[in-house]
Amino acid sequence: MAASALKVALVPYILPERCYEELVVNLNLLHVPCLKAFLSKALGLGVVAGSLVVKMPQILKILGAKSAEGLSFHSILLELVAISGTMAYSLAHDFPFSAWGEALFIMMQTVSIGFMVQHFRGHTRRGLAFLFIYLALLSLLLSPLTPSILVTTLQVSNMPTAATGRLLQAATNYQNGHTGQLSAITTFLLFAGSLARIFTSIQETGDLLMVLTYMVSLACHSLILGQVIYYWDATGRLKKE
Repeated sequence: MAASALKVALVPYILPERCYEELVVNLNLLHVPCLKAFLSKALGLGVVAGSLVVKMPQILKILGAKSAEGLSFHSILLELVAISGTMAYSLAHDFPFSAWGEALFIMMQTVSIGFMVQHFRGHTRRGLAFLFIYLALLSLLLSPLTPSILVTTLQVSNMPTAATGRLLQAATNYQNGHTGQLSAITTFLLFAGSLARIFTSIQETGDLLMVLTYMVSLACHSLILGQVIYYWDATGRLKKE
């Protein structure tokens, strides 16, 4: 009974049936292909689970300070374009949820941050309009009405879009001489998630576009993380003031 329940829990969500037989039934723990499959699936699900709260430190930091100082709204818009493209591309190619699910949860949190940036700068109506327009466009993008060539083109554009968005944030940090309300925890989690996604994309999708997208994302998050560390003292002095 216990073995049957374990199999139901693992197959096919964590392990393919052949790997369940190798690793669990036969205890062949040195079966490299199945170990890779297990590690990829576990990492993927871990990234998705972590994405539920990855930007909560950022959201709480903005709410606590009642300020979006140091955050680039244009960077947020470009990040949403990249996230939306990944979601649409993954759904169109029927990739497993564990390979892209974090995009859904990061999108919802990023949209919230975008609204708060407008709200705390005194543009609440503009923030509401942003919410309405983005959700309407996203619904259209994910619908069958959108041609597959447009979805693929959007995914191809993700690399320069994501890079531009992160570089805009990096430029804002450089001009300010601090990282303002940018959360160090969120920045680190995004960096770690991109690193894990390179491996899971290779294992679960084999899609070169997805792999390259996450490699560019990793490079950009590395830059922002480096700035968070470099400007740590300056940001700390800003908070005290």
